Amino acid sequence: MTVTAAMVKELREKTGAGMMDCKKALAETNGDMEAAIDWLRAKGIAKADKKSGRTAAEGLIGIASSGTKAVVVEINSETDFVARNDAFQELVRGVANVALGTDGSVAAVSKATYPATGKSVEDTIKDAIATIGENMTLRRSALLEVEDGVVATYVHNAAGEGIGKLGVLVALKSTGDKEALNAIGRQVAMHIAATNPLAVRSSEIDPAVAERERNVFIEQSRASGKPDNIIEKMVDGRMRKFFEEVALLSQAFVMNPDQTVEAAIKEAEKSVGAPIEVAGIARLLLGEGVEKEESDFAAEVAAAAKG
Repeated sequence: MTVTAAMVKELREKTGAGMMDCKKALAETNGDMEAAIDWLRAKGIAKADKKSGRTAAEGLIGIASSGTKAVVVEINSETDFVARNDAFQELVRGVANVALGTDGSVAAVSKATYPATGKSVEDTIKDAIATIGENMTLRRSALLEVEDGVVATYVHNAAGEGIGKLGVLVALKSTGDKEALNAIGRQVAMHIAATNPLAVRSSEIDPAVAERERNVFIEQSRASGKPDNIIEKMVDGRMRKFFEEVALLSQAFVMNPDQTVEAAIKEAEKSVGAPIEVAGIARLLLGEGVEKEESDFAAEVAAAAKG
């Protein structure tokens, strides 16, 4: 029997399985839709994808580095219990190491081969879903690289080597001593973990974000009843303060609030023995921006008791 595109589409909608999996299931079952669903379930594919609608906001951040290059990935799970699972932790470390050999995008990491299974990262995660029994997803990843210098890393709330709840990368360009460079880089990474700057420099802040802040300040200033020319000066002053607070280099350094991050880096150039340029930063906080589903536990227990 010929497997049509319409049949594949219908099976995908019923199971949530991938197109190629659906096509193979229909071919194996001679186009029998119900048998194809059972085939997918037997392979663990339908089970995995059926769970893909569930909110995965727990999990771990993983970091891997090799001197001039480092990557940070976020793999989510539904519960913190799974995040403490040794197999899941090993998966996060493994995916981070795989990501180091890609351009760092989620698409590239997903397609890359996971050495332990010989399958893609995407399929390896799908297999883990079927085995562990709850939804997981590779949500975000970022890679930083410099030709000469270091990419320093920091993991906050570490659950083990290279894994935790918050991961930071700081790319520093410099021809100087790499050990000293990494030391200041780690301090800056810890600072970023605490302050969450929007960009390295004020000139790099998203214009849309700056415009939104300016509009808020304008509305707030108008409430003072002052003339427009005074309001304009008030808003300009508040915007200068805003840029100082959200741009990394102008922030007060958490290790020494009496100096800015820029001044601290300038001071570190003495021990490094060469100029230092912050080439890029990346900060991933677990579950950031994910809307967690609120559940009524008592209602869930009652529903379970009713069978």
